[in-house]
Amino acid sequence: MLASQRHLFDIPRDVAYLNAAAWSPLPLAVQEAGRMGVGRKGRPWDVDAALPGRVIERCRAAAAALIGAPAEDVAIIPSVSYGVAVAGKIFAPPAGSRVLVFEDDHSSPVLEWLARAPAQGFTVETVKRPADGDWTAAVEEAIATPGAPIAIASISNLHWADGAVLDMDRISSALKAKGAALLIDATHGAGMMDLDVARIDPDFLIFPTYKWVLGPYGRAFIYIAKRHQDGVPLEQTGFGRKGVLNDRVPYLSDLSYAPTARRFDMGERDHFIGLEMSAVAMELMASWGHAAIAERCAMLTARLEDGLAAAGAILPQRSLRAPHILCVSFPAGMPAGFIDALAAQKAFAAPRLGRLRISPHVYNDEEDVDRFVAAYARCMAARAAA
Repeated sequence: MLASQRHLFDIPRDVAYLNAAAWSPLPLAVQEAGRMGVGRKGRPWDVDAALPGRVIERCRAAAAALIGAPAEDVAIIPSVSYGVAVAGKIFAPPAGSRVLVFEDDHSSPVLEWLARAPAQGFTVETVKRPADGDWTAAVEEAIATPGAPIAIASISNLHWADGAVLDMDRISSALKAKGAALLIDATHGAGMMDLDVARIDPDFLIFPTYKWVLGPYGRAFIYIAKRHQDGVPLEQTGFGRKGVLNDRVPYLSDLSYAPTARRFDMGERDHFIGLEMSAVAMELMASWGHAAIAERCAMLTARLEDGLAAAGAILPQRSLRAPHILCVSFPAGMPAGFIDALAAQKAFAAPRLGRLRISPHVYNDEEDVDRFVAAYARCMAARAAA
């Protein structure tokens, strides 16, 4: 099993930070990459003119490696919502068709389709939360339901609020049988789970760096299947065209679009501070491998289950959740001030849709888990005594 990587982070020993699903701490090496980038921007006359291009491609390759994609199929973007907007411009659901989302999914893979539906004449159908917690079966049932044809399912690979996992292989197969497309918001999966795009074959897969892959805000990536790479980008940029070069005359010599997913790169993509940080972070993730990371996180969440169950917590079925997220339910709702009470004991997790979402990563160890469980038990005992 992968050992705890706490030594690579600046985390005090008395802090039990189990909140990677909100945002991760930066590894020391990623912090140093950021400082180096800021120093370069402070002295731009010393910067090699070819540096931004090298960093762009290094970062693109690092992102592609986490999902088994060729680098040329990945575009650099600022956020998941931006990526869904790119997909919405490339892929137009036909009038009268359905776009599938699921209940209480994060806003990013949902709102773009809701905004487009009235003008484009399709409907957005919400798959309701299944009573048994099996989201994969629920989505499959919605795909198989007779009625208007399904154009695309725009869904996360796991439920952001409680960690319930969806089997993307099964869902992709069901959609393909109906001639429908698949967009995966892999915010909580890339780098942590097996999301090999060569096998799953989604039309789009999008993820940011600021959560699980240990990078900064403002950097994200979209995989675009080759069958969609002839679309029009969301932004019109010089590097997105074949012949807009500032060192040549005429300047606008060839306005046809550049090949590959690179045409969909965001404007001002050469922010080499954030790109350098993202590249270092994702290369670190790749060096551990998603299987080893998942094994470690599964051990930590299993230990959490044991401790929290002993403290009376209501927990989900293990087989239906991701290995790196565990949620506690409260029949009468989360007690007021509960998150702040945990934080006062230096135990950190997040409130999500009335649940307590706990999300460990490679920097956590058994002591963190035991500290968190003890803090939880004290807070619950204090509420019971009040």
